[in-house]
Amino acid sequence: MNIPNLMLMFVVLVTVVVIILHFIKKNKNELVEQAVDVDDKTYTLDKIIKFVKKRLDEITKVNLYDIGLSEEELKRRKSKKYELKKALKGCTYGDVNDKKYVKELIYDLLSKEYGVDETNISRIIPFDTPSLLTAQDKFDILIHEYKKYFAYEALTEIIKKYNLAVLKYIEGESKPCYVITNEEIDNIYEQENLELSFADKLEIVVQRIYQQYKGYSSIDEVRDMNIDGVSGGVSGLPESFLSQVAQTDGDYLKQAMEAKIPRACDSIWIFFQGKSIRLAFLSFGTEAELKRVCQNIYKYNNPGQLSDTNGYKINEMKDGSRVVVVRPSMSETWAFFVRKFDVKRATLEQIVKFDGKEETIELLKFLVKGARIIALTGEQGCGKTTMLMAMIENIYETMNLRITETAFELHLRKIYPTRNILSMRETETISGQECLDVQKKTDGSVNIIGEVATDPVASWMIQSAQVASKFTLFTHHAKTFPNLITALRNSMLRAGTFKDEKTAEEQVVQVLNFDIHLLKDFRGRRYIERITECIPVEEKNEYTFDHRKEKTLEGKLTKFMDNATIYFSKTTNRELYKYRNILEFADDSYVLVNPISEYNIREMRNNMEENDVVAFDAFLERNWGIKPPKMPNAVDNEADLELHTEETKKVVNIEKDEEDIPQTKIEAPVQEVEQRPVQRTTEPRPAPTRPTQRSAGTQGGISKDAIKRSVGIKKPAGVAPTRPATQTPTERPVRRPASEKTVEENPYKTDLSKLNNETEE
Repeated sequence: MNIPNLMLMFVVLVTVVVIILHFIKKNKNELVEQAVDVDDKTYTLDKIIKFVKKRLDEITKVNLYDIGLSEEELKRRKSKKYELKKALKGCTYGDVNDKKYVKELIYDLLSKEYGVDETNISRIIPFDTPSLLTAQDKFDILIHEYKKYFAYEALTEIIKKYNLAVLKYIEGESKPCYVITNEEIDNIYEQENLELSFADKLEIVVQRIYQQYKGYSSIDEVRDMNIDGVSGGVSGLPESFLSQVAQTDGDYLKQAMEAKIPRACDSIWIFFQGKSIRLAFLSFGTEAELKRVCQNIYKYNNPGQLSDTNGYKINEMKDGSRVVVVRPSMSETWAFFVRKFDVKRATLEQIVKFDGKEETIELLKFLVKGARIIALTGEQGCGKTTMLMAMIENIYETMNLRITETAFELHLRKIYPTRNILSMRETETISGQECLDVQKKTDGSVNIIGEVATDPVASWMIQSAQVASKFTLFTHHAKTFPNLITALRNSMLRAGTFKDEKTAEEQVVQVLNFDIHLLKDFRGRRYIERITECIPVEEKNEYTFDHRKEKTLEGKLTKFMDNATIYFSKTTNRELYKYRNILEFADDSYVLVNPISEYNIREMRNNMEENDVVAFDAFLERNWGIKPPKMPNAVDNEADLELHTEETKKVVNIEKDEEDIPQTKIEAPVQEVEQRPVQRTTEPRPAPTRPTQRSAGTQGGISKDAIKRSVGIKKPAGVAPTRPATQTPTERPVRRPASEKTVEENPYKTDLSKLNNETEE
């Protein structure tokens, strides 16, 4: 065999060997790829969720009596089974304790049964490769780490630390908006440079599994945070619109499916410190997932089925949050709104900010301690409920609180567990009126109405303020003080409590004392815009009886028409109230502008304890130069009565010297009063007293007893009393002998000398 043949054979052999080795290596790589592929599919969220569902079903549905357990073991397993079933049900209602229990069980299943360890956990979520992490993955990691130090304030701390709650421009938008973008989450994650342990990674995986299985999807952790609220399905393209677009604009549909245009399932918003912020980095993923959340989030206490014929549900969650859910065809897409109520013991010092807050806080405390009927008004989210809860802290603990709500929102017993507090709400079978009737019989001192939002509730408020309590606090959405009066009046008319507008409005202004109006500006700042006092206008007696002095019919008709004109003017254009601002917010500071009226000062002092009276008097003198009487119920002289107004003038000059009793003079009260009458006695709240008066136009004897009742002082025997110089025509006339004649020259004037002689006779 020659050399060329040998070389040829060698080449062929080498070629064959190379080919064989190539096929062997290829097959080996295919086997490795196949093995890796199978392994990766095993450690996916979908596979693990199916495993968890199967194991929990086995635990809850297994017949323990068929597996031959000992009595002790049977008892233990039954208890565990019961606890699990209870927790699985409670965690869907928003119970954080049940949620924690279920997550701990899932943690054990993954670590002990499924075989999740440090080598394969990154196949579930790529913790070791930040470039592969989604914005939602990074957000979940950030929330987990911050919860270690800040608990349910974690989201608040992230937003504040990185100043995320500010107006910003985003691509494609011409105006600024409140939004947190993917890029911001990426930057925060990079800055934090977190190092996660295996336990941390597993807890994050457990949370992801839980929120897809029993939780509220992407908002599960967000809902638990101490924020004002969260909503979903309120922006983006509805599913029905996408089907329409598919027939006309395929390119637009492609952009929507590629998430370049947000869909309804991409809509997640939070309500944070008065601002609605869109979380652009979170999504429910599909319309089906959004629907699942909407169908589960409202089911606490079995409120009924959400259906096409009943397209909305208003309910509460186990933690007290209020939830509203809507669905097609009532709305264009599935959507929900969760409003959270912070039950932390907030104080006025924490809420009231800006310059002048010290005087503002003092004023708010005095209004509550003075038992004033107060309305807290403003738009939704301006802080009315929070302010109400802070003001309640200053109510004397001797007073029992009774709360009427459409849904339990205040949760005052959680804040003040040692106080006498009872909350009631209307149900499908029990009306709010019935709740109020029951409250009247429960020794309540203060009635609190969470929100006056409907006509019946407005009627309850007026009724409770009149007869059911010492004073009332309530919230309302009115924008101005006249709007508040008008809204309450119209509500009473629509509710059928009154038929006449003037009568209904008069009842409102007689009840309401102050309005605290809160405002949320464009920048999200919340503050007290004004505190307004309501001053009812008392009806003046402007009628005259001058027609009696006229000799001619024409003259009598002229005088009569004058009275008729006064009557129709009062009937059609009578002013029922005035209002003025006690405090205003201007130039980023609170300013006390007008003093509190005389009536409210005296009523407030009557309802305060002695130490608070002293502090209140100092407050009045310091800010308005008002010096009230030393004793809350004492009236020394006319100067003490007229603290800052000259609208009321009532002079009673009675000589108490027994020798001068015949010269006693009483000047008739001038009824030009535009405010509530001032109390003039030492009684707690008596009606204003006036000297007893007699009708004009008659003469005759008057007994000593009558004079005593009229003047109000005791006369010595043998001394002739006097009678008032002027008379009120509306008083009952004194019966006189038929032989006596009336005085022609002045029917309103009585000769005192004749009166004395007649009395002696």
